[in-house]
Amino acid sequence: MTVSEQLHDDGVLEVVVEHPPVNAFNIGDLHTLAATFNEIERRPDVHVAVLRSEGRGFCGGGDLKEVQSLEGFAGILGQANGSYTASLALAECAVPVVAAVHQYCIGVGVLLAGAVDIVVSHADARFVLAEVDNGATGGAIQAVGLMPERRLRAAMFTCEPVLAAELTQYGGVYRLVDEDKVAAVALEVASVIAAKPPRVVRAAKSSLDRSIARDIRRQYRIELSYTYELNLLGDAAAARQGFLDGDRGGYTAPA
Repeated sequence: MTVSEQLHDDGVLEVVVEHPPVNAFNIGDLHTLAATFNEIERRPDVHVAVLRSEGRGFCGGGDLKEVQSLEGFAGILGQANGSYTASLALAECAVPVVAAVHQYCIGVGVLLAGAVDIVVSHADARFVLAEVDNGATGGAIQAVGLMPERRLRAAMFTCEPVLAAELTQYGGVYRLVDEDKVAAVALEVASVIAAKPPRVVRAAKSSLDRSIARDIRRQYRIELSYTYELNLLGDAAAARQGFLDGDRGGYTAPA
């Protein structure tokens, strides 16, 4: 994957992910994202950040082929740690983060979208918590930023897509626009924030993080312990391979 960035004149940092064909994130990709957003704390020229992807969708999930190709538990440990590191970097970023989500947002993509401050999307964009179909658990603490608990439980157990139009009703998605305008509107929203006093905005973000934000740092580690257990038992590897082989149901990014 290529992770590129562009700092606009108004202080909006645009971070763009591009990994054909479906923007599935591998281990290195997730750590690159984490490093990019962690570095913002030391960049006073950045007032707001926008995260978006080029290509068919926002995120096609984690790179299961990479996970299965690595020896022992290196793949799942790397993917889980990368998901933890990247979502935490977004949630704890020193400035507000706006995500522009188009077409589909699967697995780790939901974790990332759930960790940011604001989401812009289009009505039929599909958000899929695919963990159960892939022998994993976790992501609830991030995804609850997009939908309420009962809806989250149904989404996680069934692995069925939740449309952005529905998430807007819960406040999980801020703006619904035409698909071809998602990126532009996300930048417009970011520009509105960037025009405000930078130190005040950073202070407001820090204040929110310490008062009402979710404890992703602690809670996601607890969730991941069940994924690690399933891998030790052998259930997880079998589920991932079945998913890759097409022997099991579940939503996958369009080819």
